[in-house]
Amino acid sequence: MISTFSSNNADWIARDLASLWHPCTQMRDHPHPIPLLPIVRAQGCWLEDVDGKRYLDAISSWWVTLFGHGHPAIVAAIAEQAAQLDHVLMAGFSHPPAIQLAERLLGLVGAPMSRVFYAEAGSAAIEIALKLSFHYWRNLGQPGRRRFVVLDKGYHGETIGALSLTSVSLYREAYGELLLEPLFAPSPDSRLAEAGESAAAYADRCADQLALILAEHSGDICALVLEPLVQCAGGMAMYPASYLQRVREICDRHQIHLIADEIAVGLGRTGTLLACDHARIRPDLLCIGKGLSGGTLPLAAVLAPESIYEAFLGEFGSGKAFLHSHSYTGFAIGCAAALATMDLLQTAIEGGALDHKVTRLRSALTPLVDHPHARNLRQCGLIAAVDLVDRSGAPFPAGQRRGLAVYREALARGVVLRPLGDTLYMLPPLSISDEEIALMTTAAVQSMEAACA
Repeated sequence: MISTFSSNNADWIARDLASLWHPCTQMRDHPHPIPLLPIVRAQGCWLEDVDGKRYLDAISSWWVTLFGHGHPAIVAAIAEQAAQLDHVLMAGFSHPPAIQLAERLLGLVGAPMSRVFYAEAGSAAIEIALKLSFHYWRNLGQPGRRRFVVLDKGYHGETIGALSLTSVSLYREAYGELLLEPLFAPSPDSRLAEAGESAAAYADRCADQLALILAEHSGDICALVLEPLVQCAGGMAMYPASYLQRVREICDRHQIHLIADEIAVGLGRTGTLLACDHARIRPDLLCIGKGLSGGTLPLAAVLAPESIYEAFLGEFGSGKAFLHSHSYTGFAIGCAAALATMDLLQTAIEGGALDHKVTRLRSALTPLVDHPHARNLRQCGLIAAVDLVDRSGAPFPAGQRRGLAVYREALARGVVLRPLGDTLYMLPPLSISDEEIALMTTAAVQSMEAACA
C-alpha cells in the first residue's frame, strides 16, 4: 500500500537515520554536510521529495533509469507480467519473457553472441563472466590460466570477485586480503597524455604496454576485463575507440578472452547500442545491466558465443557444467520490463532521437570549454564530465570537498549532480528533453562557480 506521506522531510530523515545504513556512505556525513533527501515520487527525469520539491535526476539514479522514471510502457509491461507470472526458477524451467528477451538481445548485438546467461545485478554479471572464462580454460585442459588483467582506474562492482578487478586504493586498502590479485595495465585515460601528445597516441602507448603484459603472462591469463570508452567510477575517464581495436587484436593474438563491462556504458549511453560499436568490435563475453530493465528492477545479463557455450557441454559427472545460480535468475517481471525498454531503445537509436540529444548536450556544454574552474571537459554520447580546478588550474585539496559543495549548490537549484570526488559529471536518462538539458548544464555551471569561488 502506498503511503500518503503526510509528514515532512525532517520526519522521514529522522526515521531513516534511526534505522537505515546507506551504501558508499560515511553515515556521520548525514544529515550534515550531506543532505538526505526522502524521495516519494518520480516521473520522467524528475524526483519529488516529501515536501513537494522537485529535482532533475541528472545522474539517472546511479546510471540506471535509461528512459526516466515511471515510463508508461515499462510500467504497463511490469503490471501485465506480474498479473500473469511473477517468477519461476530457471533450473529446469523457462518462460516466454526470458526467451524473448534473450532472442532480442542476441538479435541486437549480433554475431558471435549466441547465448544469454541472466543475473540480478552488474556485479553478479561480472562474477559470472569471470567464472565462465576461468572454467572454460579448465574445461579445455588449461587449468593454469587463472589470472585476470584489468586497467588502472577500472571498477567493476563490489562483490568480492568484481571488486578484485579494481586498483582504487580505497577498496584495496580496506579489503585487499580478501581480493584476487589481477595484473594491472595502464589506463588509456586521455587526461594522462603528455603535453603535445594526442589522446590516440597515448592510448596506443598504453596498448603497447598491455601487449607486453599479455605476452609475458599469456599462459597464466584467463581474460582481460575493461569498461569500453568510459571508466565511470574511475572519474569518468574517457579514451578513444582505437584503443579497443588494439585490445581486440592483442587478445586474439594471445588467445585471451576479452570481457567487456558495458553495465554502465552500454545500451545507448555512449550514443550507440554498445560502446564497443564505436570500435566495430565484439568481446568474447559481454556484460550488460543497470538500464536493461529501464532502471525499474535489478536485472543484468552476460552474452557469450557458441564456442564458449560448447566448452561446457559433456556427460553428467564430467565436471564441465557451469556452476552458477541465483534465486532470481531471469525473473519474468524483470525480463518483461527489459523487453519494453528495448523497444524504447531501438526507437531512440533508429529514429535519430539519441543522436539529437547528444548534439544538444555538446552545444549546451560550450560555457565549460574555457571556464577557469573546469579542466578536461569531455563527452561520450550522453555522458559528460569535467574536473574542478582552482583559478591557477590546479586541483583543489581533497579535504575541501569542492565536489560536495557543487552537489549542494545543484540541489538548491533543483538538479541532482553527484560528483565523483572533484569530477563533476552528467549522465542523464536518454529521454531527457532539450529544455532539461539546458537546465542541467546551466545548473552545473552555476553550481561550479558558486562552489569554487
